[in-house]
Amino acid sequence: KRLFRRSFSQTKRAFSTSAANATKVAVLGAAGGIGQPLSLLLKLNESISHLSLYDIVNAPGVAADLSHINTHSKVTGYAPDNDGLKHAVTDATIIVIPAGVPRKPGMTRDDLFNTNAGIVRDLATAAAQYAPNAYMAVISNPVNSTVPIVSEIFKKHKVYDPKRIFGVTTLDIVRASRFVSELKSTDPKNENIVVVGGHSGVTIIPLIFQSGSKFTDDELKALTHRIQFGGDEVVKAKAGTGSATLSMAFAAARFTNSLLRALKGESGVIEPAYVKSHLFESKGIDYFASNVELSREGVGKIHDLGPLSQYEKELLEAALPELKKNIEKGVDFVHK
Repeated sequence: KRLFRRSFSQTKRAFSTSAANATKVAVLGAAGGIGQPLSLLLKLNESISHLSLYDIVNAPGVAADLSHINTHSKVTGYAPDNDGLKHAVTDATIIVIPAGVPRKPGMTRDDLFNTNAGIVRDLATAAAQYAPNAYMAVISNPVNSTVPIVSEIFKKHKVYDPKRIFGVTTLDIVRASRFVSELKSTDPKNENIVVVGGHSGVTIIPLIFQSGSKFTDDELKALTHRIQFGGDEVVKAKAGTGSATLSMAFAAARFTNSLLRALKGESGVIEPAYVKSHLFESKGIDYFASNVELSREGVGKIHDLGPLSQYEKELLEAALPELKKNIEKGVDFVHK
């Protein structure tokens, strides 16, 4: 009898612990070029108890495939029929959105706008209705515009919390640390390059001066251009068959993993992200990417830019008007 009671109380305690640790992560666009490798990487995260996959086609197949991997998370897959999107996002802790069309050679991220803006709007509407407290990690390009779209949809549904909406810019940091390490023959894991601004072209501002790395003016210009337009390098190399999907999946998984650590109460977790920011509000720019300390609320402390070189100040001046246009484009899309 005593043995039964003890084992029952242990079971009860284990159940309540696992229930408290229940963490559902939804990936919307899970069967795509980013969505599949991202879902694979998230399946390896022991903090996730339920991986929920949604796409207009093939998500149930991707889910079935991933569900055979011997990590403990449950995997479910949904298509648009039978309220699939509603089921995919309901009770999600984090919703990651890589959905949309990839870039082709010659396309800018802005060229993606008309297609991807509508996709993001519809997914954000479902999230606002069925998972208003989820943390939203937006990958779909152009991020400079799609994050304002998600925010405006949440405002329309009166569930807006700016601390819960992120544009994932981690790939810019991943690229910057890799490219700097190639030039210096160092370990890229030890190259912590801060990248601020936005997530396309001239809005990407690598703050290489702060890393203490010394480069000639020509090297610095070439390096900055490569970080800003690294996506074009991949689009060209894939010759029309896709864009940066694997490196983006890696970066998005890193961001999601960091957010999960912060939500569990770990302090000092800092990731770059494109968020509602006070840094350039005075110039009418409501969103800006910088280092963000993640917290249980989502966005914790937004770090300022720190000391800038003259060259970086010029990059910032070039970025701000472009960023303002991108943000207005996203806001206008929702209201028109």
